[in-house]
Amino acid sequence: MPNATGGTTNLADFKGKVTYVFFGYAQCPDVCPTTMMEMAEVKNLLGEQADQLQTIFVTVDPERDTPEVMRAYLESFDPKAIALIGNAEQVNNMAQSFRVTYEKVAGPSPSSYTMNHTAGGFVYDTQSRMRLYLPYGTAPQAIADDVRALLKEPTQAK
Repeated sequence: MPNATGGTTNLADFKGKVTYVFFGYAQCPDVCPTTMMEMAEVKNLLGEQADQLQTIFVTVDPERDTPEVMRAYLESFDPKAIALIGNAEQVNNMAQSFRVTYEKVAGPSPSSYTMNHTAGGFVYDTQSRMRLYLPYGTAPQAIADDVRALLKEPTQAK
């Protein structure tokens, strides 16, 4: 999937790290900023291990979430977080592969719509295998404990 810096990103890029994948959008009024604040707190709790957790934010609103918008948005939470911004077809394909749902909800003007979307996140281990689904509202301490447990697991050659 294209990222906000002009390259492409896939899960294999993060082998050796625990990766958290979340679907949302920059103008989200509640779930997305809360989740990003919680993930920043998880990194704080991880201390020296913080760089071993990679957050990936997949926009479900590529119409408004330009690379510039997403870079500025994520910078306020986690400068190392990566935004994925595909076209409508790429987003739909990725959402389907994760079994994530999203839909545009009309607002009072064409540009003031919201997006309903799956609110949880997906955690991949250091071997890029999906291991956990974290529902919205999972406590940062519980997430940090899960990340530490995944980082302790021995890596296996494939």
